[in-house]
Amino acid sequence: MTLTDTQIEDAAEALLTAEDTGTQIGLLSLKYPGMDLDDAYRIQAAQMVRKLASGRTIAGWKIGLTSKIMQDALGIATPDSGVLYDDMLFASGVAIAAGRFIQPRVEAEIAFVMKSPLDGDVTRDDVLAATDYVVPSLEILDTRIQRRDPETGQARVIVDTISDNAANAGIVTGAQHHAVDAHDLRWVGAILRKNGEVEATGLGAAVLDDPVTSLVWLARRMHQYGQKIEAGQVILSGSFIAPVECPPGTVIEADFGAFGDVFVSFE
Repeated sequence: MTLTDTQIEDAAEALLTAEDTGTQIGLLSLKYPGMDLDDAYRIQAAQMVRKLASGRTIAGWKIGLTSKIMQDALGIATPDSGVLYDDMLFASGVAIAAGRFIQPRVEAEIAFVMKSPLDGDVTRDDVLAATDYVVPSLEILDTRIQRRDPETGQARVIVDTISDNAANAGIVTGAQHHAVDAHDLRWVGAILRKNGEVEATGLGAAVLDDPVTSLVWLARRMHQYGQKIEAGQVILSGSFIAPVECPPGTVIEADFGAFGDVFVSFE
């Protein structure tokens, strides 16, 4: 860890202000060139303390950067994670009000809803036993940190993304619930349409070869930071498509075939 407690608190406050005002801040990786992953998760945790104190509750967790193409793009070899709060949960068909997010994008994912906790050095079988059901979902991403510095052209890096709650902003879930072993999740995929046209397609296998593996990684990572997955929480296992931009007026349909569907629009 390279940042002081004061720097951690300052960064957390700046990100929460950006979220409240809809005004992005500059890259933390430029402001603090030596910051590392531990610093980034400390900034994320400092925001969590403030969110919980304001009345928010933790609804679950998201896992990001699970596909090889995204890891290669950022020059990393590990996923990241962020927190889902209760005000981030939406049902399929929701219309997102203008101004709710700064630069929303969506990704297609399989979400897991847990019936028992997961903690520590868990196995694939542990994840399956702890899962209540799985559902089709869309993750809404947002960016409280600039994606690229306007002066230097430097793009944000992994510490920026993690500090910014892994770019997490919301989750839209479909109505269809499935037993975790009812489908081979590697072969569960989606056709994502933006304003009626096919924008992206993908399969669950893009997520660490199996979305279940994603939850194994998350439980182990959280244990390192004194956290655990709780019963009743929803876990976004990671996207199998590239993020799709959603400016005002966008309508998104994610067709998961027999697995279900999810709809969202942005006013």
